[in-house]
Amino acid sequence: MPEKQYTEEDVERAVEAVQAKVPISRAARLWGIPRTTLRRRLTGSVPVRQSQEQNQRIPPEQEKRLADWVLLQASLGLPPTHAKVRFFAQEILRQRGNFQPLGKHWIRGFLGRYPEIRTGRTRRMEFARVKGATTTIIKEWWARLQVPEVAQIKPENTYNADEGGLQEGKTGNGLVLGLAEARPLQRKEPGTRTWTSFIECVSATGVTLPPLIIFKGKSVQEQWFPEDLGPFGGWEFTATDNGWTTDSTGVEWLQKVFFPGTQPPIPALRLLILDGHGSYVTKEFMFLCLQNDVYLLYLPAHTSHVLQPLDLSVFSPLKHAYRQKLGSQALFTCSTMVGKRQFLTAYAYARTKAFTPYIIASGWRATGLWPRNPLKPLMNRLLLENSNRNGWRSAI
Repeated sequence: MPEKQYTEEDVERAVEAVQAKVPISRAARLWGIPRTTLRRRLTGSVPVRQSQEQNQRIPPEQEKRLADWVLLQASLGLPPTHAKVRFFAQEILRQRGNFQPLGKHWIRGFLGRYPEIRTGRTRRMEFARVKGATTTIIKEWWARLQVPEVAQIKPENTYNADEGGLQEGKTGNGLVLGLAEARPLQRKEPGTRTWTSFIECVSATGVTLPPLIIFKGKSVQEQWFPEDLGPFGGWEFTATDNGWTTDSTGVEWLQKVFFPGTQPPIPALRLLILDGHGSYVTKEFMFLCLQNDVYLLYLPAHTSHVLQPLDLSVFSPLKHAYRQKLGSQALFTCSTMVGKRQFLTAYAYARTKAFTPYIIASGWRATGLWPRNPLKPLMNRLLLENSNRNGWRSAI
């Protein structure tokens, strides 16, 4: 049977016990420490971690911060790999002007200095368990919110971010009114169907951050914008080949929108709740969050419709208002293509209708994420068990 892992705190308590006249053998047994280790400590030897500090390339306080972040991130369901931890350490060194690569055994030494961190294999969930929001999945995920460090994060420092997209020329749902004898009814619509994405973020207290708009193109062009830029104050803009989010846009959003827009007046931990989109799990994205005391809580697969505040309250009225505004614009511009200027005007209008404190708060309440209420998602009619039960009832 392997020996019980002990910590430096255990050694200190054992030393104090011996100094209080407890026999060495008994103190060693009580705290799970080898007697030889305890005797060496009593004769003045220093902890291995302390003796190695002078040889460490990363200052102990920064390495301790990295270790703490790794532990909490693991408790939130996304333990970083050896490769990512190594990348984080190398980036810390680079920011200190040290570009020499870490030794190939650095991760082994890091784990030796922090025995509370252990290596394990990730547990793969069966596809049958992740194809929808189930009671089991939500209960397991909800337990992560009970981690003491996470439970203490204030609602004003708790955020939900999500990406979405709209077609620049997409308007109504196809239902129109016209002459009864005419079949089919015809309606002029803008011709463009260019896809434009966006990243939005709201806090549990109803604060809305400016969006990052992601156009399709090689670069952002000045002619895409209306003359009046007032409605777009604070917005950020970028471009990708297909108008979708990429790994680099996720990092860009952190640096230009999230960090400057959510920095607490007094240093405090922040929690960012988001889905597992690939651009949010890169080592660059996670390292920036480590640097800025931001912890990442990822939603389980296929649960956004139950656990994502933006999905439950904001995005539906946002898209409805956007299509409504775009439709009214089309009445006057139906002979031309609706371009990026019209998109921006319609989207700015839609945000004023959808991103209200009341609508945002309703999304957080519906998910049970704030105020904290685990029964809310479990009672959601879209939960897999509930939807199956409702379907069975309607069939009889």
